[in-house]
Amino acid sequence: MPLLISIATYFVAAALLGVAGVRLRKAAPAIALAPFVAQLITVGFLAAEPLPSSASLDWIPSLGVTVGIEIDSLSLLLTTVVAAIGLLIAIYTWGYMTDPRKRVRFLALMLLFSGGMAGIVASDQLFGLFIFWEITTIASFLLIGFDSEKAAARGAAVQAVLVTTAGGLTMLAGFVLLADVSRSTSIPEIVAAPPTGTATSVAIGLILLGAFTKSAQFPFHFWLPGAMAAPTPASAYLHSATMVKAGIVLLVLLAPGFSSEPIWLYAVTGVGLFTMMLGAWQAMRQHDLKLLLAHGTVSQLGFMVALIGLGAVGLTVAVLVAHAVFKAALFLVVGTIDNLEGTRDIRRLNGLGKSHRGLAAIGAACALSMAGAPPLLGFVSKEAAFDGLISNGDWLPLLVSALASALTVAYTARFWLGAFGGRSPDAGLARPTPAPWLLVLPPGLLAAASIIFGLFPEPLEGVISSAVDESIKLVLWPGFKPALAVSALVLAVGAGVYVWVARPGASMARLGVARFPDAQKAYRSTIQGLNHGADVVTAIVQNGSLPVYVAVILTTVFVVPAAVALTGFDAEFTWRLANNPVELALATAAIVSAIAATRARRRMAAVLLLGAVGYMVAGIYLSFGAPDLALTQLLIETFTVALFALVLAKLPRRFGAEPRSLSRPIRLAVAILAGAFVTAAALAATSVTPDRSVAEFYTNNAVEAGGRNVVNVILTDFRALDTLGEITVLAAAAIGIGALGLAGNARQRKEPKVGS
Repeated sequence: MPLLISIATYFVAAALLGVAGVRLRKAAPAIALAPFVAQLITVGFLAAEPLPSSASLDWIPSLGVTVGIEIDSLSLLLTTVVAAIGLLIAIYTWGYMTDPRKRVRFLALMLLFSGGMAGIVASDQLFGLFIFWEITTIASFLLIGFDSEKAAARGAAVQAVLVTTAGGLTMLAGFVLLADVSRSTSIPEIVAAPPTGTATSVAIGLILLGAFTKSAQFPFHFWLPGAMAAPTPASAYLHSATMVKAGIVLLVLLAPGFSSEPIWLYAVTGVGLFTMMLGAWQAMRQHDLKLLLAHGTVSQLGFMVALIGLGAVGLTVAVLVAHAVFKAALFLVVGTIDNLEGTRDIRRLNGLGKSHRGLAAIGAACALSMAGAPPLLGFVSKEAAFDGLISNGDWLPLLVSALASALTVAYTARFWLGAFGGRSPDAGLARPTPAPWLLVLPPGLLAAASIIFGLFPEPLEGVISSAVDESIKLVLWPGFKPALAVSALVLAVGAGVYVWVARPGASMARLGVARFPDAQKAYRSTIQGLNHGADVVTAIVQNGSLPVYVAVILTTVFVVPAAVALTGFDAEFTWRLANNPVELALATAAIVSAIAATRARRRMAAVLLLGAVGYMVAGIYLSFGAPDLALTQLLIETFTVALFALVLAKLPRRFGAEPRSLSRPIRLAVAILAGAFVTAAALAATSVTPDRSVAEFYTNNAVEAGGRNVVNVILTDFRALDTLGEITVLAAAAIGIGALGLAGNARQRKEPKVGS
C-alpha cells in the first residue's frame, strides 16, 4: 500500500499545481519535487522488507478491473529509475523555463505523466496497467504540444497521440482476449500458467502491436523523432528515460510466459533488429542534436526489444537502466546548449568544448557511455549483451547488433564533436556566459552515475539478477573474451565510419546504399487518404440538403437492423388491432393527422398536424397506464411545436417546389421502407411472449438498484453506460460551445472599436 500511495501523490501534486500553482509560487518547487522524493524514500523502506508483496485497489469489481501493485525487486528498480530521473529533470526544468506560469503548468503535466509511468512499472493487473498506460498517452500529448502556438508542436502531438492511442486500443483488445482465455487479469498468474492456442497467439500479437507503438519500433518509430518539438525536459524524460520504456517494460513482464510463442520469437527479435539498424542509420544523417539523439533512442530501443525476443530479459533491464541514465543526461546537455547558443544545429556550433569545459566533460562521459566505451555503464551493459549473444550462439543477431553499434559509435562522435568540437571562439569576443548551475547539476549527476556504476557494477548486477530471477554478469573487465574483441572491433569500425561518412562535410552517398523506408511519408499519406475519404463521404451525406439528411438517417435506421434481422430473426407476430375503443380512436386520429400532414401545403399546418400525432401517442401511453411517459411526450411535443413555430415565422408560409436533391420515387421508397420496418419492429416488440419479457426483471430489481420509479432506474442503473454516453456527448458539446464563445469574446476584445 505505501507504494500505491506514493504513486497517488503524483496525481495529487499535479492537480494542486494545475489549479493553484501560480498562486503558490513559493511552495510550487516543494510541491513539484515532493512526489519524486516521497517515492524514492518509499522505495528505500520497501527494499528493506521481505519481497515480493502486493497491494490492490478494486475499481470496478464486477468487470474485474483492479489497480494492483506488485512490490518486487523489478518494480522497485524501475520505480527508482522513474523517480530519480524525474527528480533531476524537474530540478532542471526550474532553471530551463523562466516563465513562472509555463514552468508550473509544465511541471503539473510532468507529474501527471510520472504518476502514470510509476503505475505502469509497478502494475500487476492487465487493466490497471492499461489505465496507467493511457494516462501517459494523454500526458505525453499535452507535453509534446506544450508550445501550442507552434504548428510543429501541435502536429507532433497529434501524430504521437494517434499512433500511441491506436496501439493502446489494439493492446486493450489483446488484454481482453488474454484475460478471457486465461480466466485471470493478474499478470503474475498469467505468466506462471500461460494459456496456449490460436486465441492466445492472436492476443499476444495485438499486445505486441501496442508495445511496438509505445516503444517506437518499426513501422511506428517515426512519431518519436517528430516528438522532439516538445521542450527539452519533456524529451529527456518522456522520450529517453521513461515513456518509450513502457513498451519495453510490458514485454519484460510478459516474456517469461510467452517467449516460446513463435510470434514472439520471430516478430519481437526481427522488428527489434531492423529498428536498431534503421534508427542508427537515420541518426548519422541528422544535423539537429535532439533529432540525432531521438533516432539514436529508436536504435537503442530496438536493441532492447531484440534482446527480449531472444529471451535475455536480465540483459535488457541492464541496457534499459544504462540507456535511461546516459540518454536523459545527453538530452539535458542539448537543452543547455540550446539555452546558451540559441541553436542545436551542429553546422552552427563552434568551440563550445573550450568555452564550456564542464558541460563538455559531462557530454563526453555520457556520449562515451552511449558509444559503449569503457569504463562507463554503457560499455558494461553492452559488453554483457554481446557476451550473452555469443554464449547462446545467436550469430545473426550478434552481427546486426555489432553493425548497429558501430553506427552508434559514428553518430556519437558526430554528436560530441559537432556540439563541442571546432576551434575556440575569437579572442576579441566577450567571455561566454557560464551555464546556470540548475542546467548543469542534473546532467552532471547522471554522468556521475554512469561512471560510478560503470566502475562498480556489482550492486546493479545483484539488483537486476534478483529482479528478473536470472543470473547476469556485469563486470568492467570481462577478460580477453570474444565479447571484448567484438566491442573493440565495434569501436574501431565506428570511428572509421565517422571519419569516412558521418563527420560534418562527409557524404553519406559513399556507402552506396538506398535509404530505409520512410514511415513518416507513409503516415502522412495515410492521413491524407483518410481526410480525402472523409471529404468525399461528407460531400455526399452532408451536402446541405434536408431531404438527403433525412433519407440517410432513415435508410440507416432500417437497413442496418433489417440486415441483421433477416439473417436470423425468428418471431411470431400477434395481430391485435387495439386493446380498447379509446386506443383505437387515438390511433385512428394519429393516422389521419399523419396523412394530412403529408398533404398540407402550408408549413404551419404541417407542423400542427405532426404535433397532433405526438399528442395522440401521448394519449395512447396514458391509456396503457404510463402517465410519466405521457407527460414526457406532451412536454417534448409542445416544445417541438413551439420551436418550429418560432423558426417558421422567418420562412415562407407555403412549401416551395419539390426538392431537387432527391427525386419523388426515391423519397417515396425511403418513406415506405422506413414505415414498413418500424411497423414490423413494433409488431415484433408487442408479440413477445411473457417468458421472454424483461419487464418482470426490471420491476423485481428496481428497489435493489436504488429506486421505485422503474423508468428512472432503467435510465440511471440498467442503462447507465448509455446514459453516461449521452451525458458525455452533451458535456462535449457544451465545452465546444463555451470554447467558441470565449474565442469570440477574446477576438471581439482585440478588435479596435470604430472611431477609437
